[in-house]
Amino acid sequence: MSEKIRVALVQMDVRRSDKEANRAYIVRRLHECAERGAKLVIFPECALSGYVFNSREESLSATESVPGQTTTLLAKICKEFDVYAVVGLLERDGDTVYNSAFIVGPDGLIGNYRKSHLPILGIDRYVERGCELAVFDLPFARIGVLICYDVRFPEAARTLALRGADIIVLPTNWPQGAESSPDFLTRARAFENRVYLLACNRVGTERGVTFIGRSQAIAPDGKILAEANGDTEEILEVEIEPRAARQKRLVFEPGVFEFDLIGGRRPELYGDLVEQG
Repeated sequence: MSEKIRVALVQMDVRRSDKEANRAYIVRRLHECAERGAKLVIFPECALSGYVFNSREESLSATESVPGQTTTLLAKICKEFDVYAVVGLLERDGDTVYNSAFIVGPDGLIGNYRKSHLPILGIDRYVERGCELAVFDLPFARIGVLICYDVRFPEAARTLALRGADIIVLPTNWPQGAESSPDFLTRARAFENRVYLLACNRVGTERGVTFIGRSQAIAPDGKILAEANGDTEEILEVEIEPRAARQKRLVFEPGVFEFDLIGGRRPELYGDLVEQG
């Protein structure tokens, strides 16, 4: 695996129900980021579809299958530039709709994650919950994907870390009122799991809901490597070193000051975590 890679987070506005316009924008920005040397390019939650729908039926014209037209198109670009992309969309599988994010690379579709935790907000009121937390192997790192509200549940990020994720990718649609996520939740999840956390939010206003931007790249020590502005489109680019996320045991002074947030767990005490509330 490579020592350092360049990642890009594309903070964008999104046109509700206009897949063609959103897809064209995603294609342009993927080209641009790849030409500047990015190996991993991340787009927001529901980047292809928009988010503030008032019913499942209203959203159907903005849905797409996985694999589908967009995964096929982006795979060609990824092959041309040897780059990988994570893109949020509304996924239609038969009669079911999910809030999803797919991973695509030079060899095509790598994986697809369906949002596991759903708030009472926007399209999440009408989609189905995903039922799997998975880690995907890329040539330079192992990545897990969560979507927006998922970051508020520490068990989800911890599960990905225990399954070997070096990077947690977090496509989001943080609206006004969700400032706690970029203020401290992203940093906490990165630090407590010793992983990189790459949160890509959107901007703009959709049906009166204003999104707060502030896309972030967080290091395994919880420090903010880069943060985007709060209200305009921006591409956030940063170099990361995935192997830094594999150093779970920290030794400041041998035998005097050490800690291991993974190895020091006490699973036998946590039984209530898997009980139904």
